[in-house]
Amino acid sequence: MSVRTRQTLHVPPGPQEFPDSPLSRALRQPLLLGVFLPLQTGGWSQSTLPRGTDWTFDYNLELTRRAEALGFDIAFGLSQWLPKGGFGGASRYRENFLDPFVSAVALSAATRRILLFGTVHVLYGPWHPLHLAKFLATADHVSGGRFGANIVTGYADTEPDMFGMTRLDHDLRYEAADEFTAICEDLWAGADNLTYEGAHWSLRGAYVSPRPAYGRPILVSASGSPAGFAYGGRHSDIVFVSSPAGEEFEKAITALPAHVARVKQAARDQGREVKVIINPTVVSADSRKEAQARYQAIMDHADLESIANFTGRHQAGDSRSWLEHSARGRAVGGHLHIVGDPADVTRQLAALHAAGLDGVQLTFYDYLPDLEHFGRAVLPLLEQAGLRTPAEPLDLASPRTPSHPSPYTSPQETP
Repeated sequence: MSVRTRQTLHVPPGPQEFPDSPLSRALRQPLLLGVFLPLQTGGWSQSTLPRGTDWTFDYNLELTRRAEALGFDIAFGLSQWLPKGGFGGASRYRENFLDPFVSAVALSAATRRILLFGTVHVLYGPWHPLHLAKFLATADHVSGGRFGANIVTGYADTEPDMFGMTRLDHDLRYEAADEFTAICEDLWAGADNLTYEGAHWSLRGAYVSPRPAYGRPILVSASGSPAGFAYGGRHSDIVFVSSPAGEEFEKAITALPAHVARVKQAARDQGREVKVIINPTVVSADSRKEAQARYQAIMDHADLESIANFTGRHQAGDSRSWLEHSARGRAVGGHLHIVGDPADVTRQLAALHAAGLDGVQLTFYDYLPDLEHFGRAVLPLLEQAGLRTPAEPLDLASPRTPSHPSPYTSPQETP
């Protein structure tokens, strides 16, 4: 039995190489639109100002379906492992937290067009590449090629403790994730049974079938470090970044072009191209004055206790992201804040696109009504600005299965 090495692992084609793949269709939009789901208590905003945002699956299902109907391209959620009470405070911030991987699989079965990404800490607990390769191939078929994995390595010092583990050093975590993902890619390529002896994982005679419909599932990663950018450059279709200059838009927009360029160059160094997205929180209203008043009200109701706990946890970790974000800005949340009337929001999204960003993963304070406002008042302006093309009517009767001949039943492996 031959043992493959890192140099001989097979790499399947990515979904972008299939013109009819759901990812390829989404990437025809000039600016990708995503919604960052509030799968956790308090969503993304540590404020006690009253709102209807809810962590429950039914709420997130309604939100995802509405985003899909509006033409949004992506939906996915955050992953964190927290002790009892989450970050505490008056809001008990993130006390309840639905698993984003399981949630994304369930949401993919209840939708038809939107891409669903499941966030996974691949270095925690008993995860093995064979597990994830099989699970993702299954999710790929459930979704008709719309499922992806947001591969994260974890930065908090407390999370590995929950699994009885010791946190690996920052760059070593990306080395391990690189090996993990490379093994999954070989399994998805399906050239033969895989026997592999590596630094972190071993397999003997392993195989995954059926294989993904479009070469492999969509792969996503998030980082603010050179090691993370190198990992994304080797494996990811989409790289999720934070602002290197904090949440204030005017400061962020001056720093983002060089930051995004570094991410894209890391991929080009590997002979690849990646798309880069960021997470703004949008606070908008019909008038600029009303939007600014609402923004201030959210800040005035900051849950200071939970913010202090969140800040302490982040500072104890070794993340290279969020370093310039203010503690007070956590009341609103997001990598940067977009505040204003629909024209202001459109101008700021256009500025992000001009800075090299390929998309935005939006968060809102009061998700459902804020999403409705965005769809009614902002989307038409984005279309006028050439940043979006109108969404085709959603056919709820359309199948989720791929329309092209499936590569996982090639002539060499006909059942």
